[in-house]
Amino acid sequence: MTLKLTVNGQVREVAVPWNTPLLNVLRNDLALNGPKYGCGLGECGACSVLIDGMAARACVLPVSAAVGHAITTLDGLSQNGQLDPVQQAFIDAQAAQCGYCLNGMIMTIRALLNHNAQPSTQQIRAALEHNLCRCGTHVEILQAAQRAVVINAAALQEAPHE
Repeated sequence: MTLKLTVNGQVREVAVPWNTPLLNVLRNDLALNGPKYGCGLGECGACSVLIDGMAARACVLPVSAAVGHAITTLDGLSQNGQLDPVQQAFIDAQAAQCGYCLNGMIMTIRALLNHNAQPSTQQIRAALEHNLCRCGTHVEILQAAQRAVVINAAALQEAPHE
């Protein structure tokens, strides 16, 4: 079955069974390596992508469910050579140890900021609650998320208004 997907702003066609996990299509057919295979059960967050700006677990989402929606991966967050504010904040805070969880952490914080530009620390914690980091860098990840709020606010103020 041939499906049309909008991934990182580009329409892409893939010939896969309708029930193939979106993660497999992104990684194997479209060579997008931002989302990671973690648990395969939608519980760890390593596979997170944005679907219409909201975080979704790509390992349990059939590709057919993403047809007609805007899919954004970590690979598509940067614009015009500029890192997304969340990506920049994670670099600034040195929030990575092994880095395997970072895709899920970054995509989850991006989704949160898409819907709440000034989340409280409690709201950030709640958003990240189901993202697992086995290395235990939760303190640095929280600091990065808090920094992302600041950088994102500055970027929104600098953006041209229509």
